[in-house]
Formats: sequence, C-alpha cells, structure tokens
Amino acid sequence: MNATNTESSQSSDSPRKGRPKAARRRLFLLGAVVVVALITMGMTALLVNILERQQEARDVAFQSTPLDENSYDPAVWGQNYPEHYAMWQATTEMVPTEHGGSRPVQVTMANGQTRTATESRIEKDPRLVTMWIGYPFSVDYREARGHAYMLEDQRLTRRVTEFKQPGTCLNCHASTVKIMRELGNGDMNAGFAAMNKMPYDEATKLAEHPVACIDCHDPKTNQLRVTRPAFQNGMQRLKQHEGVSNYDVNKDASPQEMRTFVCAQCHVEYYFKGDTKELTFPWGQGLKVENIMADSTDHVDWVYPTTGTKMLKAQHPEFDLSQQGVHASAGVSCADCHMPYKREGAVKLTDHHIRSPLLMVNNSCQTCHSASEEEMKGRVKTIQDRFIHTRDVSMDSLMDLIADLEAAQTNGTPPERIAIARSYHRKASFLNDYLYSENSYGFHAPGESNRIFADAIDAARKGQMALQGKVTEPAEQNGPDQSGAAPSPKANAPGATQQPTQPATQSPNTSATTASAPPSPAATP
Repeated sequence: MNATNTESSQSSDSPRKGRPKAARRRLFLLGAVVVVALITMGMTALLVNILERQQEARDVAFQSTPLDENSYDPAVWGQNYPEHYAMWQATTEMVPTEHGGSRPVQVTMANGQTRTATESRIEKDPRLVTMWIGYPFSVDYREARGHAYMLEDQRLTRRVTEFKQPGTCLNCHASTVKIMRELGNGDMNAGFAAMNKMPYDEATKLAEHPVACIDCHDPKTNQLRVTRPAFQNGMQRLKQHEGVSNYDVNKDASPQEMRTFVCAQCHVEYYFKGDTKELTFPWGQGLKVENIMADSTDHVDWVYPTTGTKMLKAQHPEFDLSQQGVHASAGVSCADCHMPYKREGAVKLTDHHIRSPLLMVNNSCQTCHSASEEEMKGRVKTIQDRFIHTRDVSMDSLMDLIADLEAAQTNGTPPERIAIARSYHRKASFLNDYLYSENSYGFHAPGESNRIFADAIDAARKGQMALQGKVTEPAEQNGPDQSGAAPSPKANAPGATQQPTQPATQSPNTSATTASAPPSPAATP
C-alpha cells in the first residue's frame, strides 16, 4: 500500500518539475528572437543612414535653370539652389561678437550723403594711423562685414575715392570669372593680367556682383573649384618649394583641401607686383611670416614720410596664419567652422551664411568638442583677450621706435645707424600689421601669434638700439637698401595733420632712395 502511494506521488510530481524548464526555454528563445530583431533593425537603420549620407555626398542637383560660365548672377543660381542662396543673402546681417563682427554706424561721405558702414578701426586705435602714415589705410580702415557688402564697401572706402588704385583690387571684391574671360577672349590668365593693369575706376564698371557662386563652384557640376590665377600661381610656387612640381590645385587638391582653398583665393597675404600690378601671393619660400617677408624682400608699398623707411604693408592673412594652427594641422578646413553643415529637412547643406563660429557654436564647434557652448566661447575669449594684451605691448614698442627714428632725423644720429634702424622699423611694422590685419584676433594660431609679436617687440627694441650704435647689423628680412636723405615733414603725410587733396603718382613698388614727397597712395583698397 505504501509503495503504491509512493509511486503514484512520484509520477504526479514529474510534470510539475518539467514545466519550469520548458518555460525557461521558451523565454530564452523569445529573448533571442527579440535580440536578433533589434540587432537587425539597428543594422538596417545604420545601412540606410550610410546610404543617405552617400547620396548626400553626391550632391545631385536637378537644375531647373541651365547654368554656364556666364551665369555670374547669384540670383540665377538661386533658382536651382534656393536654400544656399537664401543663406548667402543672410550675409547682409550685421552682428557683433566679443571682439569682432560688425556693428552698423552711419558714415557721411565726401558728397554729403550718408551710408551704413562699420566702425572705424583707426578711430578706435589711433596707433594704426601712426603705423600707416603716408598710406591710404591711415585715412580709412573699418571693421569687416558680410560678403554681400564686399564690392559696395570697396567702391565707397576713402582708400578708393581719394586715391588712385589698380584694377587688381577687384580680384577679391567682385565676381570676376566672366570679367577675366571677356578681357582675355576666353583666356582667364590673359584676362587676369589685363584687369590688373586697368585703373580701378574703369575695372569696377565691369563688375555687377560681389564674389558669388560662380567664383567657387563649377556651374555644370557644382563642385568646388579655384578660379583666381593668383592663388593657382601661389600654390604652384609653394608646392615647388615643398618639392612638388607642376601642382594643379583644381586637379591635385583633395575635396577637404578645397573647402579651404576656395576661401584662400582672397583671405591671404599678397602684394601688387611691379608696373603690371600683378596680384602676387608671396609663398615661394613657405607660409610662415618670415618666409613671406623674405619672398617680398624687394617690394616697397610706400615710404614712411617721417622716417624715410621703405615699408611693406600686410593685408588679411587668415589662410597663411591659420595654417600654423592646431585646427589646420588636424585637417579642419575653413568651411568646417565658418560654413558648417546644417540640416534643412532631410537634406544636409553647407551653410552659406558665412560668419563667425561664435554665432553658431553648436554646428561649428560642438561637432568635435564636447564642452558646453558657454565654455567654448570662454576659451575663445581667453585666447583673444591675451592676444589683445600682447598686441598692445607690441604696438606700443613700435610707436616708441617710430618716435625715436623721427627724432634721429634731426638730432645728429649718423646716417648708417638710421639705415639699420629703418630695416627694423620695416620688420616691426609688418609683423604688427600682419596680426592686426588678420581677422581672428589670434584664434587661428594662438602660439604662432605670440611668437610673431615677440619678434615684433624684439625688432622694435633692436631698432632703438641701432640708433644708439648698439646693433650694427640690419634685420634679417631687411628688404631694400634703407639709406637715403631725410624725409618730408610729417604734416605732408596722408593720415597725419594734412590730408591729401590729389593722389600722388609714384609707384608703390619703386624703391625710392628718399622720401622728400608724400608716398604713393596706390595701395590695396
């Protein structure tokens, strides 16, 4: 009886013991199915995303309006690329940043009419007038503003309305592809040479638009391209110096490099060479400032009227300086920060509202940096505040050298000492000018900027010591022979107490041996 009950009990317990195992197996299989499904969904989403990005990279454009090499009006391009055109039109906005940007002010012109412009930098820092006495920048130099204004602002600056300028100035302020093709009968290089030689007031009549779509994009494919012969020539010289022969920027540059090179067609250091006024990028010995000075050693922009120094003027070397910075060394392009990608619906576009990254930190900075917007802006402010402090020290040292060099003209200082001091005046002025004219307030290359200011301070100190006979060798980048007679009175210099009423005719490239007359006002507008 007991055995029978035990067997019955054991047989009735067996199904109960088997049920949990079966349930666990079913749950395991169900979980595995769910995991596989999730992985499949994730892989599918990733594949779709990759395919979308590849499609976006092709940048397929369905042109409703045919474009060709004569399509220089950006509004026509806007019929095919309305989002890009609307962003480009937004460059008319005037927005200040901590140390840069643009604030609208009303300016009264010579004809009595007023126009909207930006703040005067020479009014904010009168040391600039002293640095550039005898040169048109001492008369008018303002904060930069959006690309849409570049042609208007060039035409209306006093550097153009009161001084003779060459057509070369048009290269970076107007849409010139069509102009150069027509002047050269289809040959861009011939048209470039012809435009350079023209007087500015004649050349500007040929321009209808500021730099626009056709100047950076192929009208058939919309691919980036370089259209300025000066940049093509400058890059050939630079690459030749680096050991690369027959470099063709439009064939040999990578797509990422082109996102910098199209900007570097204009945002560079340059000068007007010889009687032909050929726009020249001085990169034959490299991109550092000392290389640029060495490559410009025979060039004279003007003669400083109160010291007799044969001077070299800097322009806006954003490309040159930025190539010495950490972002360029990491492969970051100009467009990555100033024209970052943005979303318009399902489409990724390059933002053509070209402006300071500080106005779009999320798209410009935080694609790489994990810091908050407040912290990113704080980092930039720290760099720029330190730059301004060092700049002020360096500029003050230049002012001291100029004052001592002016005094040396009449206090019996030996001419050979004055000649050596002039070579340091040229160097110290150019180094300060190089960084003052570069528009990032040191951010593009903070360490390099401090190095350049240190060299500028040293050059000013050595110039003063040369007047005392304690430095007997000229500056390394000493330029042309600095010996000559005493200069003209300070009152005759443009930008000093007496403003010019008629433009002078001396070529800015002439290595004059005296400064008995006001220097040539022919200069970059």
